[in-house]
Amino acid sequence: MISYAPLWETMERRGATTYTLQVKGGISSSTIRRMKAGESVSTNTLEALCKLLDCTLADILEYLPDE
Repeated sequence: MISYAPLWETMERRGATTYTLQVKGGISSSTIRRMKAGESVSTNTLEALCKLLDCTLADILEYLPDE
């Protein structure tokens, strides 16, 4: 399973909000909703998040093995 918990922590450290993602990053509200629900997003979205937050993929998501 993919977890976006690191994204929310990175955003908090950078002082970014979901509004920031939408306005400055061009991330749609439906994409933000999918990430909050732990659903998949495109690699284009991941790239946009890395650019916007100046971070790596490890700062956005993590893989959690199924139990």
